[in-house]
Amino acid sequence: MKLFDVYPLYDVTPVSAKGMIVTDEKGQEYLDFYGGHAVISIGHSHPHYTQRLKEQVDQIGFYSNAVQNPLQAQLATKLGKLSNCENYNLFLCNSGAEANENALKIASFKTKKSKVIAFKNGFHGRTSAAVAATDNKKINAPINKQQKVAFLPLNDLAAFQKEIQKGDACAVILEAIQGVGGLDEPTTNFYQSVALLCKAWKVILIADEVQSGFGRSGKFFAFQHHGIQPDIISIAKGMGNGFPVGGVLIHEHIEASYGMLGTTFGGNHLACVATLAVLEVLEQENLIENAANLGAYFTEKAKDLPQVKKIKGRGLMLGLEFDFKVTDLRKKLIYKHHLFTGGAKDPYVLRILPALNIQKNQLDLFFNTLKTALR
Repeated sequence: MKLFDVYPLYDVTPVSAKGMIVTDEKGQEYLDFYGGHAVISIGHSHPHYTQRLKEQVDQIGFYSNAVQNPLQAQLATKLGKLSNCENYNLFLCNSGAEANENALKIASFKTKKSKVIAFKNGFHGRTSAAVAATDNKKINAPINKQQKVAFLPLNDLAAFQKEIQKGDACAVILEAIQGVGGLDEPTTNFYQSVALLCKAWKVILIADEVQSGFGRSGKFFAFQHHGIQPDIISIAKGMGNGFPVGGVLIHEHIEASYGMLGTTFGGNHLACVATLAVLEVLEQENLIENAANLGAYFTEKAKDLPQVKKIKGRGLMLGLEFDFKVTDLRKKLIYKHHLFTGGAKDPYVLRILPALNIQKNQLDLFFNTLKTALR
């Protein structure tokens, strides 16, 4: 049997990783400024994280959600406190795509409607609201043919008002910082106007924080930069630091009922401990503050690069927009300079998503390497 070949892969085989360093099977070390699409939030093999997982494996790794798991309640309490979202309830699942599908399902149950409003260059996993990072229109189509999706230009308030006033939408799903799309953001005025119109038309507002959540933007959630309160928040990626885990935060005004949602592996013991360990490290090491501070430092350093047209993103969810396509630059950074970065749907944008415990000297090394590669 062969693998189903749907991902283009770089010719690098990691065998170990610690902190910001990834080592391949030949012993070559790489600086990781991408972290698997922002999955690595507290660094590879963080000692507190690995110890917590080892201790849990020695007790129980997984059991069905049909029985009590006190770790879920511990996680909900800790997450609510650190994120300042204590008026939400938590449903645990396995990935960002699953989190967004469950968020859309809740919205449809709540409103008895099915249409979703999303925004161009948004990416919500391989879901019915996905605008995939590809030009293949078949992939951009909704998976569920019963669920219509309207894709609107970001920050076009007139277009949004016209669409929501049709009265047939169950949900609006919006990234406060577009990940795969290329780090574009809604303006505060746009996001706040969307929130007000959703409330007026009884439409569920879903904040997709799958990539931007868990401190990456310099606040716990990126929507918190805009002073709004969504009805539902979807989370994944950095919450498990590499362990597959996702979740949905549902505002307490939406009531739960038995059978509304379901999952086999979601909220298992190891997933809960992985997420608790991440939250503990974020708190103990002040990593959200570090993300904010080093994001500002990154922006100042990037201003010295004449090839950069625009600096995008917040905190340590960053992008550099060049005046040329970055495909060859990324290859040069990986194969010649041994540094991982990311691409985006916008071929001119280089994505930078390091662990939140990165230090200034490592950012300095990144810029020195980038300047060498650009020469």
